[in-house]
This record gives sequence, C-alpha cells and structure tokens, in this order.
Amino acid sequence: MRVLKILSLGIAFIALVVAIAAYVGSHKVTSLAQQPLKLTESTSLMVEPGTSFNHLLEQLTKQQLIDEPLLFKLHARQQNLAHKIKAGEYLLEPGLTHDGLLQLLVQGKVRSYQVTFVEGQRVSDYIARLQSHPQIEKTLEYDDPQQLAKQLKIEGSAEGWIYPDTYQFTRGTTDLALLKRAHQRMQQVLEQEWASKQPNLPISSAYEALILASIVEKETGAAFERPEIAGVFTRRLNKGMRLQTDPTVIYGMGDRYKGNITRADLKRKTPYNTYVIKGLPPTPIANPGREAINAALNPASGKSLYFVAKGDGTHQFSATLAEHNKAVYKYQRRGRRSDYRSSPPPSSANNGNG
Repeated sequence: MRVLKILSLGIAFIALVVAIAAYVGSHKVTSLAQQPLKLTESTSLMVEPGTSFNHLLEQLTKQQLIDEPLLFKLHARQQNLAHKIKAGEYLLEPGLTHDGLLQLLVQGKVRSYQVTFVEGQRVSDYIARLQSHPQIEKTLEYDDPQQLAKQLKIEGSAEGWIYPDTYQFTRGTTDLALLKRAHQRMQQVLEQEWASKQPNLPISSAYEALILASIVEKETGAAFERPEIAGVFTRRLNKGMRLQTDPTVIYGMGDRYKGNITRADLKRKTPYNTYVIKGLPPTPIANPGREAINAALNPASGKSLYFVAKGDGTHQFSATLAEHNKAVYKYQRRGRRSDYRSSPPPSSANNGNG
C-alpha cells in the first residue's frame, strides 16, 4: 500500500514537472512570437518554390534573423501554419516580429518593384529601361517596335501601343510580360477615350487618334497646351495643310538624327517627314499618355494654325503665317533665351515648332 502511495506521488510529481515545463515552454514560444527579429536594416528573404519549413529555419538561422529556430518552429506548429508558407521574395523591415514574419510568409506578401514608362518616349526607350532593371527577367534581344509587335500580336508597329505609367511587379517578371500589361492598358485607355471623342474629326480610326496623340505628346512642353496644340493639327488636317512638325522628321531620321535638323532633312522624303507628306505619318512616333489622347480626340477650338516655342516650355500660337513668322523671329532668331527649352527634360529632342 505504501509503495502504491509513493508511486502515485511520483507520478503526480512527474506530471507537475511536465505541466510546468509545458507552461514555461508555451510562455517562451508566446514571448518569442512577439519579439522582433534581429534586423538593423531592410533585408531580403528569398523563399524558393518547394522550400520545406525545416530548410526555411536553416536559412533564417544562417542569415542570423533568428537564434531560436526550435521555438519558432513550435510557434508555427501551434498556429498550424508551418505547411502554409508561400514562395517568393520578401522584404523584412526592422521591427518585424517573429509572428509578423510567419504571417508575411503565409499570406504571401512578396516584395514588389516598379518600373516607369515616361510619356512621349519610344518603345526602344522602354525596352532599354526594362533591360537595365536587375529584378526583371530579360527575354527580349531587340528594341525594334516591329519585332515587338509580333510578340504582342499587333499588326505593324508596337510604337504608340505601350501605355506610359508606373507598373508594379515581383522579382523574375519578364520584360515581355510587363510590355503586354502596358499594351493592354493602352488598348483600354484608347477605347475609353475614343468613345467620348468630338464629332467630325479629320481622323477615321482610333489608331489614327493614337498617331495624332503621339505628335501632340512630343510637341507639348506645358501640359495645359495639349488641347490647343491638338487644335492646330486638327485644323491643318481639315484644311489639307501639311502638319510640318519636327518630331515626325526626327523619328523618320532614325539613327541619322544627332541633335539637329537641317534644311536638307526637312526636304528629305521619309514616310514620317510631315514637311513633305500630307496627313498623318504611318505609325505613332512615341507612346502618348491619356491626356494627349484626350486632347487629340477633343481639340480646342480656335483659329491658330501655327505655333513656335517661346523658350520657357510654352508656345506662341498664330492664326496666319505672317503672325507666325514674327513670332519665330521674336522667340527663336532675335531673342532666344540662354536657358531656352521647348519641352520638359524627360522628353527626347524636339524644337517645338509646328
């Protein structure tokens, strides 16, 4: 009887020790969950597809982000989340707790990057930007808009079909995938703007609107002038006048353009030289934003048929050639400013004459 009593007391003592140990262990796990990781600066954590939780623990320990992997593993098991982590790149910021890390991995809140396509730039500029981004997977070996058109299933040229905006993406996204997104966005915007166009415009398709919008974008130095510049070109088209816009000449020159346009360049016939050809060039000459597209489809009314850059990013508009010649003399021949510019710095070369 006494032996049974001693045995019972021993079992009770062991149970008490186990309970105390479990309590202490649970308390340590709970305490660890709320403790911040060992982070003094932003750190990237890459979880490859198929990574097991044990391998993740080794990785976290090797990167010196945690020093009690067993407790972290117990916390994950208590939450029944150890098998739910998602692959991807994660940005860990100072102050992130162990539980915060676990939630981040389970929710798949992967790190994002961004790339910006600037209004008025060419397809080649966009591809160069993608090629220089270290987190983008490079699949394109060219910067030609005709070749890109085949990849995007566009007839003709991809020039003009890439919507300028800032795009978010995750590591490993391909350059072509981003261009496809931007192309789809341009299709949406163009469709929306075409639906609200003014009646009786001298353009017969949304694509012609895109071409005109690209010219308006390249000629614009101050955003508020877009509708007025579009108005000039619209009136010229209605009257059968040549557009005579320098950015089209520059585009047609291709690699021959070195920063200046000569009289010979203005006389040389290319499909894009609007000093020689009538109407619009065959394709856009840049990628316009929504505001330029809206201006092309909703031009300002008026009588002006000419404009010349004043040197401060704005233009002087004229209704007659005589008035225009006076403005050219005033702003470009006699009183050209030392800080003269015809367009904002992000845009490529353009002397601002129309």
